[in-house]
Amino acid sequence: MDTIKIGIFLAELRKEQNLTQEALGEKLGVTNKTVSRWENGNYLPPVEMLQELSKLYAVSINEILCGERLKQDEYQAKAEETITGILSGSPFSFKERSDFWKRKWQKDHLVANVALAAILLVMLVAGILLSEPLVAGLAPILAVVVYMVRRNNMMIYVENNLYGPVK
Repeated sequence: MDTIKIGIFLAELRKEQNLTQEALGEKLGVTNKTVSRWENGNYLPPVEMLQELSKLYAVSINEILCGERLKQDEYQAKAEETITGILSGSPFSFKERSDFWKRKWQKDHLVANVALAAILLVMLVAGILLSEPLVAGLAPILAVVVYMVRRNNMMIYVENNLYGPVK
């Protein structure tokens, strides 16, 4: 992805709207220095800003990322090229991103998971000490069910963060 080309295109689009960098920055809630960095190709605007710029300039995000207006017949090919370039340019592999979201979910749900494990352990011990084979026998079964449900919840969370929620 050519950030210099994108920056030049963003500057052209801004000028077509008769906006200064400062005026654009105020509209978007960023500083004029940030706009300058985008237009110089030092930084690529984040996705949220690409969406706002796309609306403001009445061009697609794909056109912004290509650094040019696209004709209808070349749009899909350029979209594929852009997506491939972005994905291959990611510094993190799919597994690394997936592992990150798993660790984050586990950290965010640590208290609930420990509490569930403690409840199941108490249930098992109580069943054994009180000579209640039904309670003692149910504890391991419930532990497996709770594990499967919690793991499924984690995987839904991971997939939503990797791909976005399923509509």
